Amino acid sequence: MNAQPEIGGRAPLAIDVEAGKSYWWCACGRSKSQPFCDGSHKGTPFSPVEWKADQAARTWFCACKRTGNRPMCDGSHKSLRREQAVAVLIYGLPAGAGAPEVGSGWPTKTISPLIKS
Repeated sequence: MNAQPEIGGRAPLAIDVEAGKSYWWCACGRSKSQPFCDGSHKGTPFSPVEWKADQAARTWFCACKRTGNRPMCDGSHKSLRREQAVAVLIYGLPAGAGAPEVGSGWPTKTISPLIKS
């Protein structure tokens, strides 16, 4: 099974890190303390990623959980499918689930005016 993490955010998060300190990046996307782990991954196939700062600096952590350079942002959030973002933001569905079908029990409504091509 290739589990996809939830989208924790649609833009990177700037964090002023301290030299020598370890930071535990949320890999599941469920944490309420993005971009860092709060233990919400329990029961999922995901584990937090430790990253140790080698110097004090402003660092851009990935929030979309699609980066190829974990835990740093690599711009992957720019290519998220629009329907994934809508499903997560409006319906709270996991990434990749797509928008719910009418009659599925989820509230549905037309939201096209919110999306610009």
